[in-house]
Amino acid sequence: MSAERPVVGRLAPSPTGLLHLGHARSFLLAWWSVRARGGSMVLRIEDLDGPRVKPAMIDAALRDLDWLGLDWDGPWLLQSSGLERLRAAVTSLAERGATYPCVCSRGDVRAALSAPQQGDVELRYPGTCRGRFESLEAARATGREASLRFRVPEGRLTIGDGFAPPATFDVQAEVGDFMVARRDETPAYQLAVVVDDAHQGVTEVLRGDDLLPSAARQWHLQRALGLGHPTFVHVPLVVDENGRRFAKRADDLSLSELRERGVDPRAVVGWAARSAGLELPERLTPREALADFSLARLPHEPARLGPEELAKLKSAR
Repeated sequence: MSAERPVVGRLAPSPTGLLHLGHARSFLLAWWSVRARGGSMVLRIEDLDGPRVKPAMIDAALRDLDWLGLDWDGPWLLQSSGLERLRAAVTSLAERGATYPCVCSRGDVRAALSAPQQGDVELRYPGTCRGRFESLEAARATGREASLRFRVPEGRLTIGDGFAPPATFDVQAEVGDFMVARRDETPAYQLAVVVDDAHQGVTEVLRGDDLLPSAARQWHLQRALGLGHPTFVHVPLVVDENGRRFAKRADDLSLSELRERGVDPRAVVGWAARSAGLELPERLTPREALADFSLARLPHEPARLGPEELAKLKSAR
């Protein structure tokens, strides 16, 4: 009888803006879920998002996590420091014919679609460049820079989850062949996450349920690269009184702002614990909630943070 593999979770902030209360809750839930079972936590700063990355946000994120009372095991990983590893994964996929070069711009993709797309709906890539070029060099001979897209298999895929109900996706029908390397050869988000989760030994990925569709894309990449599948745990987001989710641009809700106001971080932890179904004091450290934490207690509805409770948090000294 084989022993269960050790639980390894991860915190993976992106330094493209200030962390807010929604991030705090997700990070606390991820930390509680793993630490309550005696597992390990790793930290990764995901800094591959080009011009959106703000170096000052790296220090801010580290200060915010420390302010909340969260810790991790071993040195933290700056994702851009592993470009050689990430590019090797891209090369591996390309050598097996699992990718192809693409010279399409976002405008090209939009123009190729028969129906107009509204709002923030992700555009489905229609496969314009699939089979068009024999090599990356041939694509670049058009005078345009080329990205690399993953050949997504056809068919439906059901993703199990440690909290949310199983979800079924058809990535080819819904998204099409997605990018794994940008035009400047920087590995794209989905590829980088998969490779670095495997590199850091991550066995559980707890994050907001807005990222549930990414699980299907990452599952396809994990299979193509011969990597194991971590347990996915997708939890409801934090929303305001109107049901609108908190965003990084909401600076008045940022952890840095609360920290600079002198807010007691134990009040933020207490709010997150209560939103997770725990009956605990209003102020406590993350470790003080470990004995009571269970994903089974977590509500399946979004965590609503109205003006009254937000004002209470802002004034918690």
